[in-house]
Amino acid sequence: MSTSTELDPAIVKDGDKVIRVQQYGTSSWASTSRVDIQTPDGSPGAYFLKTLRTEDAAERVLGEYMAMREIYNTLPDFAPQPRGYGKCANENAHFFLCDYLSISQGLPDPVQLGEKLAELHRKSKSPTGKFGFHVTTFDGKLPLNTTWDSNWTSFFQKLMRDVYTLDTEINGFWKELDDVMKITLEKLIPRLLDPLTADGRSIKPCLIHGDLWESNIGTDAHTGNLFIFDACAYYAHHEKEIGIWRCEHHQMKAKEYRNEYFKNYEPSEPVEEFDDRNRLYSVETLIINSAHFPGANTRQLAVKELQYLIEKYI
Repeated sequence: MSTSTELDPAIVKDGDKVIRVQQYGTSSWASTSRVDIQTPDGSPGAYFLKTLRTEDAAERVLGEYMAMREIYNTLPDFAPQPRGYGKCANENAHFFLCDYLSISQGLPDPVQLGEKLAELHRKSKSPTGKFGFHVTTFDGKLPLNTTWDSNWTSFFQKLMRDVYTLDTEINGFWKELDDVMKITLEKLIPRLLDPLTADGRSIKPCLIHGDLWESNIGTDAHTGNLFIFDACAYYAHHEKEIGIWRCEHHQMKAKEYRNEYFKNYEPSEPVEEFDDRNRLYSVETLIINSAHFPGANTRQLAVKELQYLIEKYI
């Protein structure tokens, strides 16, 4: 593990003295460090630094900063405070900076997570009253279509369509997947999501983290409080947040997580179709995982999930 006291001048805050820069954590898409500093009044402090050197680095650090700022401003005891983002001065790279937290990354407490996540969703308020976000956010290294839309069915159709397009560009055309995706986009999504706003019902655009798996949740080593980070946030139907907890490639599959969340924020009507909406939402996670990891079986799992829903509803 390398250490130094050198830090790009664009990252250093005015008055802070850099004590140490040390490699910290792991990321498949960036380099990550802990930066220990001394503030102008002599107090110690620490930041988490992420540095990207890709062509789309500017968009990615902007997306993460805005996503984390939105979460922090809504519920500051549930996320590290973002401190800055921008272009490095001495190299062709971009950075994201936030407070460093001493955390463990075992599976989170389901009760606390359910309470805090529901609080985030309930307290949040879309600035436009619509679904989406004001900048593009990135799930891992891939962009999400977060264009504002007043209609949740339409928003999710565009989100799913663009994720599928990314997967096809990376993994190639597969007729079996293409066949079910056409039916899904044209018929299945409207069938499962239109009833959310039928018969006078409405759904609130809630601020969601967007990629809430176990590695993006940490437990404070001193207080036991949960924190979430590495967000690709946007305003969505609150149930969309927990579709990821159904996926086999993640560890938070126990129904206890979903059950604890719904004790604090109930499923939408029609409740009897909640589990199938959850299955549909999980497919977006499966497909973007396939795009990140070519050859992963998540592509085949997505087909099976969609075939099940199509047979049941279409």
